[in-house]
Amino acid sequence: MIEVRGVYKRYANGFEALKNVSLHITQGEMVFLTGHSGAGKSTLLKLIAGIELPTSGSVEISKQNLSRLRAAGLAVLRRNIGLVFQDHKLLFDRTVFDNVILPLYINGYRPSDMVRRVRAALDKVSLLDREKAYPIALSGGEQQRLCIARAIVNRPTMLIADEPTGNLDADHGAAIFELFHSFNQVGTTVLVSTHDHTHIERLKPRILHLDQGRLTP
Repeated sequence: MIEVRGVYKRYANGFEALKNVSLHITQGEMVFLTGHSGAGKSTLLKLIAGIELPTSGSVEISKQNLSRLRAAGLAVLRRNIGLVFQDHKLLFDRTVFDNVILPLYINGYRPSDMVRRVRAALDKVSLLDREKAYPIALSGGEQQRLCIARAIVNRPTMLIADEPTGNLDADHGAAIFELFHSFNQVGTTVLVSTHDHTHIERLKPRILHLDQGRLTP
């Protein structure tokens, strides 16, 4: 499903974030990406999500080379990917409910299905009682959970999350990883970067480790 071949990523300032990275992730796998701060984890996830493009090498999702897709093609591809990044990109002029419903509008769901799915997603992240609030009124941890609800509301075939529990307490963090695990159990491909070894030990996913921009055994 995900094929990364010989990828390098060099930024305009000369910093080389990724160096000759190759990996394969099959449909339905749960993979945790580990490594020190600055190892290249966020960069790799952004390349797989099509948010950034590699300097050289290729990234393919379902045999589609992301560097060759036009903007419209990337948009269609992302409809099946749930994204949780550290810059939440929430709409602060919309309510919690309206932030979560947006992917469903884009995908053309029926209104009755949208309401049911939004409330189910908010319930899973313990935000159902805040559906009428605006993101500015939420704590950092609540904003993170809102971002996760938005990512899972349309039950994507792939979920990509960058340090999804970084702003959460232990109980909420454990609940989020259990939620990711439950999605994986029904076939969703889950790719998560994390420093939290507690969840790694409990869930025993496949682990990819980055060190100074290179994948290590």
